[in-house]
Amino acid sequence: MEKANYSKWQSGFVRLRSNKIFELVVVGIIIFSALVVGAKTFDETTRFTRIMDYLDLGVTIFFVIEIAIRMLAERRFLNFFKSGWNIFDFVIVVASLIPVDGGQSVLLARLLRVFRVLRLVSIVPELRMLMNAFLKALPRMGYVALFMFIIFYIYGAIGSFIFGDINPFYWENITVSMLTLFRVATFESWTSIMYETMEVYPWSWLFYVSFIFLSAFIFLNMMIGVVLEVMQKESAAHSLETGEGEAADIHWMREHLADLQTQISAIHMHVVANATAETSVDKQKSED
Repeated sequence: MEKANYSKWQSGFVRLRSNKIFELVVVGIIIFSALVVGAKTFDETTRFTRIMDYLDLGVTIFFVIEIAIRMLAERRFLNFFKSGWNIFDFVIVVASLIPVDGGQSVLLARLLRVFRVLRLVSIVPELRMLMNAFLKALPRMGYVALFMFIIFYIYGAIGSFIFGDINPFYWENITVSMLTLFRVATFESWTSIMYETMEVYPWSWLFYVSFIFLSAFIFLNMMIGVVLEVMQKESAAHSLETGEGEAADIHWMREHLADLQTQISAIHMHVVANATAETSVDKQKSED
């Protein structure tokens, strides 16, 4: 009897967890929590400190109840912690329980409350897909960044050797030169730096143009290409998981095509077997 009641309660929690209205309420509370934290940064809201504290307490209680519902909806308690996003949400909610009434933990507690807005990533599937794509693209983007660093290092050394006497503020050593090149790569008043060196070395524009071509066009497009490739794979995986989209349709067609091929092969084997049997019978009759 107790087991049946527990299953009934659990099924109710599962329905509540997957309810779209409940999900929208959670998203709305997360956004409201972010607005409350942002409002506390304005001096005009200091007179409403007590109201802000009550609102923050209410948001914290809601998050505790929401995470408890999600945990109770699992068949086994430990199944909740098999998902990295669930662990992330659990850590954020537990961290929100740190009091902000006073002491040295006030700043830490306020900073942790800022991170509650990151729960939108775990709640909204599309944001979760983007985050997964970003995390999976990081290793490949790291190789592109390493290659970019090598180019920065080479150009920084060249710029320090050639332009160091013109303006030490920009080209004093390789570290300062690399910072200057980063400014050039972001197009932050880079022409003024170029015209300054062109007064001494008229052909120095080749140095800047070639560097911008490598950094701003080639490497940036390589980064974009890596991200787009990973996002395409994540989008296809998400479509397969939800059963919607072009990738899901293609997967469905492939599965049914494989079933059709199996059925056709079985029919073909059956026809061949019948034909062979009829041939044997006819041959037997002709011999008789």
